[in-house]
Amino acid sequence: MHHFRLGLEDLASASFACSPLQEAVLGLRMWTHPGVYVHQTADFERLRPAFEALEGAELLRSLVAGANRYVPDFLTPRPATPFPDFHAELAVVRALPPHRLRIELERTFLPHDRGLPPVLARGLADPARLLERIAEALRSYWQDCLEPLWWPRARSVLHADIVHRSRVLAERGAGALFSDLDGRLLWGDGVLTIRRDWGKPDADIAVDGRGLVFTPTFFARGAITTISDDHPPVITYPVRGRATMAGPSAPPPTSQALERLVGAPKARLLAMLDEPTSTTELARRLGVTPGAVSQHLSVLAATRLVSRARHGRVVLYARSPLGDELTR
Repeated sequence: MHHFRLGLEDLASASFACSPLQEAVLGLRMWTHPGVYVHQTADFERLRPAFEALEGAELLRSLVAGANRYVPDFLTPRPATPFPDFHAELAVVRALPPHRLRIELERTFLPHDRGLPPVLARGLADPARLLERIAEALRSYWQDCLEPLWWPRARSVLHADIVHRSRVLAERGAGALFSDLDGRLLWGDGVLTIRRDWGKPDADIAVDGRGLVFTPTFFARGAITTISDDHPPVITYPVRGRATMAGPSAPPPTSQALERLVGAPKARLLAMLDEPTSTTELARRLGVTPGAVSQHLSVLAATRLVSRARHGRVVLYARSPLGDELTR
């Protein structure tokens, strides 16, 4: 068990963040443990030629432990803002003191893999150079593979998850929020517990004013935290809606009466907006252009049937209470 002790101030300051660097690093598991995250398989198979062409592909694969899919903590620093920039996060990785690199790598690999991957073991002869090679490989991977081909859709799903969690917190409170995040989380008497099955000894962590940050991910089977308890408190949990990344899903059925009232395209959009969703994602699911979706959403927003809110660089739409009543 991993116990986070939260006072009232800690609970009030708990927050959510969406980390592109975390997704890039945890997503390396797709190349080392194929089939574990099945909803991402189709997308990453399309990315495979671009990944294999990277000069640092072997180095990137080596960053994932074989026995348990661990990645070094320093590669997933706790986000400093709700929607951080990838390159700003990568600057934190580059700033790791080189003498810390061996400690971070051994903490990740030795307990279960019993040794460092050869490419990392050799690189530690010059830790500063190895750190720079890792950072540059991640930059190339992001720029050539994830940012243009995967991230726009993934970001929409991650942001929608955070909107949903905010709504749960506002409507049902912290207890409901934590239980809704993942079945591994238990909340009671000011303690948030992660039930763990990854072999670490029990830990008792006082958040003690440092803030507790929650980050959704596509690449975890349940709630997880850092390998070392020395890092600022963070909990990563499986994102809602990850199954939608596997391919377009048919819109929910709509009634003929609603279609006659607002037209079939707007009726389909209303049916799909029970969760916050971006224009891009709606267009993908419907098989139409984002421009066509945007025109209908503008009308629905003007008539107060949907609401919209900006989260980082993404605008998300959801049915309003009036839209809920009309759809029912």
